[in-house]
Amino acid sequence: MADEKRHEVPAEEEKLSGADAFKVDLYFWLQALVAVVVGLILVFTFVGRIIGVVGSSMVPTLHNGDMLILQSIGYEPRQGDVVVLTKEFGSVEGPIVKRVIATEGQTVHIDYATSSVYVDGERLDEPYINEPMRSPGVNTITDITVPEGCIFVLGDNRNNSSDSRLPELGAVDERYVLGRVLFVIFPFQNFGVIR
Repeated sequence: MADEKRHEVPAEEEKLSGADAFKVDLYFWLQALVAVVVGLILVFTFVGRIIGVVGSSMVPTLHNGDMLILQSIGYEPRQGDVVVLTKEFGSVEGPIVKRVIATEGQTVHIDYATSSVYVDGERLDEPYINEPMRSPGVNTITDITVPEGCIFVLGDNRNNSSDSRLPELGAVDERYVLGRVLFVIFPFQNFGVIR
């Protein structure tokens, strides 16, 4: 009988146990949430980033307001990649999104008569461009050998893009590259992998 009395729990203690159980559950959920948030912050600080697109220079691939996930750590620019740069030039400020047309040592020739870009003498197959390219003006770069440690970039919407054709930008030092665009994450109708 003495044992039975020891195992009985008063009703008040049961209520406290329920409240305590809720507190414990809440504590564990908050811990999990904090761990996830800290993990995301670390990933986006050291591995990748989220950047928004401003402007229409990458239409039809990217649109104004698209939110992008970038690969930053361990990335080396390759021809065809869509990258985000931090180099400011002319009236352009903030990060800009462009496509890598050529890397160091490659020779670029732009032929406006045929709306073609040649790299090392071979015409690029560019199904991603918005429309046939017109010359943006008389003072543009049409022939260049990309210097060491640099890239040559163009927008997919060539007729509305400030890019490496302009002498103010020209070939861009790779140290200005924030990273390669991997995905569009927002808006949801544009969600997908970028190629």
